[in-house]
Formats: sequence, structure tokens, C-alpha cells
Amino acid sequence: MKRLESGFEHFLFMSRWLTAPIYLALVVSMVLLLFKALKQLWVLGSTILVADGDEIIVGVLSIVDISLIMNLLIIIIFSGYENFVSKMEDLHGHMDRPDWMGQIGFTDLKIKLIGSIVAISGIELLKGFMAVSDLTDRDLMWMVGIHLTFVVSGVLYAIMDKLSHKGH
Repeated sequence: MKRLESGFEHFLFMSRWLTAPIYLALVVSMVLLLFKALKQLWVLGSTILVADGDEIIVGVLSIVDISLIMNLLIIIIFSGYENFVSKMEDLHGHMDRPDWMGQIGFTDLKIKLIGSIVAISGIELLKGFMAVSDLTDRDLMWMVGIHLTFVVSGVLYAIMDKLSHKGH
């Protein structure tokens, strides 16, 4: 019976590798986002002489938005892989290794995720305000409401996290 239990536990332990293709899919998603950013840059560059200031700002905000999403994906890929799949031992001494790598736990990851969602939502809201004439009052109210929901959720999560660490 002990042998069966041990085999089952090893099987469960090895199942963590089922998430590795997900991290690969996130890397491919980053490549797709890179193409989207380059396309946006191309549009900005090709219309720079005829575009008004608002169009330029919205274009730049779109690139910033993509940058935030890609940074978030890097954090998710590195910390998720190291926390749940395998340690990147060969990279621990690499000179370009980010300081936070290997130190972000699941709770830290959730806080960074919520913070990034709030930032991305804020940029989308700002883009909406830049094109306010193209949106209905209902659309703007939904955008503000969704953004405020993200902000309040983030603040509440941070408070809960702080309170839970206070007892430790």
C-alpha cells in the first residue's frame, strides 16, 4: 500500500509539468503583442504629419498598454514557473536576472496582477476620455464603473493581505 501511495504522490508531483505548455503559450502571446505594438508604432509613424495630438496620445497609450501587459506576462511566466513547476537553477547567477525573480510568492503575484489590471484599466479609461466624443454617456459610465471596481478590489485585497500578514 505504501508503494501505491508513493507512486500516486510522484504522479501528482509530476503533473505540475502540465502547466509548462501554458507558460509557452504566454510567451507566444508576447510575440503576438510585440507585432501589435509594432503595428501601432507603424501607424503612428505613418500618420505623424496629419494626426492630431489626441490621436498621437491614444496611439502612445496603446503601446504603453501593451508594454504593461507584456511586463505582467513576464512576471506571471517567471514566478508561476518557479513557484509551481521548477526552479530555474541555471539562471540564478545570470547577470541580467531580475532581482524579484524567485522571490515573488503566490500572494505577491496576485497583488502585482491586480495592480497591473488597475493600471491597464486606467489607461483604457484615459484612452476613452481622449475619444470622449465617440463614446456614449452609458459607455463612459461603464468604463468608470469597471475601473472603480478594479481599484476598490485592489485596495480591499491589499488590506486583506496586510491584515493576514499582521498576525504572522
